[in-house]
Amino acid sequence: MGGFFGTISTQECVNDLFYGTDYNSHLGTRRAGLVTFDQEKGFNRSIHSLERDYFRSRFEDELDSFHGKQGLGVISDTDPQPIIVNSHLGRYAVVTVAKINNLREIADELLAQRMHLSEMSANNINQTELVALLINMGSSFVDGINRVYQKIKGSCSMLILTENGIIAARDFLGRTPIVIGKKDIHRLSPIGTDEHIQAYAASSETTSFPNLDYKPVRDVGPGEIVRLTADSMEVLQPAFKRCQICSFLWVYYGFPASSYEGINTEEVRERNGKMMGEADNIEADLVCGIPDSGVGMALGYAEGSNIPYKRAVLKYTPTWPRSFTPGNQSRRDLVAKMKLIPNDALLKGQRIVFCDDSIVRGTQLRDNVREFFQHGAKDVHVRISCPPLVYGCPFIGFTTSKTDMELITRQIIRDFEGDDTVNLDKYAQTDSPEYKRMVEEIARRLGLSSLKFAKLEDLVKSIGLEKKDVCTHCFDGSSYDQNLGDGDFFG
Repeated sequence: MGGFFGTISTQECVNDLFYGTDYNSHLGTRRAGLVTFDQEKGFNRSIHSLERDYFRSRFEDELDSFHGKQGLGVISDTDPQPIIVNSHLGRYAVVTVAKINNLREIADELLAQRMHLSEMSANNINQTELVALLINMGSSFVDGINRVYQKIKGSCSMLILTENGIIAARDFLGRTPIVIGKKDIHRLSPIGTDEHIQAYAASSETTSFPNLDYKPVRDVGPGEIVRLTADSMEVLQPAFKRCQICSFLWVYYGFPASSYEGINTEEVRERNGKMMGEADNIEADLVCGIPDSGVGMALGYAEGSNIPYKRAVLKYTPTWPRSFTPGNQSRRDLVAKMKLIPNDALLKGQRIVFCDDSIVRGTQLRDNVREFFQHGAKDVHVRISCPPLVYGCPFIGFTTSKTDMELITRQIIRDFEGDDTVNLDKYAQTDSPEYKRMVEEIARRLGLSSLKFAKLEDLVKSIGLEKKDVCTHCFDGSSYDQNLGDGDFFG
């Protein structure tokens, strides 16, 4: 997916920028970048690969080269960024969290207008540069950002660092979040004088705020554009009235302490698990969550089912905090196995309910379950906190799947029907004959004692938003994907 953090302050912002960006590290694995602006020294940018290292270790040694009271940081799963631009709108830097499906189509159109693309990486178009070119075509930043909204198919949220403030613009359907935080504190400086610090920040995660003394102010609305200075926030364009925020924020990639639309991730996971536990009739000795995103659901499931929660499998983080750091899939699979350590004392002879966030390919879960049985588990029942992933996501890159056929559900549908696109609506319908057959087959292929997925209506209920305001496309194909020009967007 990716995440970003931007801040503008009455004092040097580099420390806040560095640590605020680091708190978004769980959202991306490929590249990271920082950019600052100083009135005397101008823009300073650095970009590093994260595929074999971590944000903090990549940037920590060069922090003294950054200066300024405003800056942006980004964790990217796509292109190298930030992009620095010199245009009729002035000099600015831009970072994006985006998935643009018609990238080549837009690029060809711009090239036909004698524009050029210079930020090529491995012969791929840099989508953040493409966004900057569309912004430059506008008469103002607001006009240019709306051109982005009008042109792209997919999603795009962005932060723009100008010479006189930061502009935050959320995806026009709000699929990815931007949360505003504010700092206003009085304290003694290191030399003993009174110090008044004011700052605003914009982040993909509210997790970035508490330890840096920011208080959450509000979410930027769908399509809304705001300008931040150190002591003010100005709405340049009000929010659109339609929203389709990604439900997978709460299921998987959101950090447990973060909130979106004022709704905390961990609370959603626990509510969802509790509903599932209350409705389930399984006989088991303990409940355990697959670290990390399955833990909240498991705690709720344990409460709802009255089965004790125990840590029968533990995550080893000192050397393998990520399962996808190595450069090839076979090594990623090995690391995914190495980072989860079964606890024989709690597994042996026990009937266990393992809770996890989702099943994509199923490879990792199958290997984990095999390990649990080898370590003495009597039964391994798996409960998943979302419905089966039947449709690939065209809006957010929350998995590394290149095609829908990497989904275990689509492989099974192909094997059943001879075509992976047949009767998808029936396979996505909870408790339909097709759905039940598919779930039974997933359980068989993964070697599970039993398997159940959360119902879509329960997931939506646990989030607490209306169904129309939450994107559930990957579960039921029900995306709202009109063009920006449709009047239904505006309030």
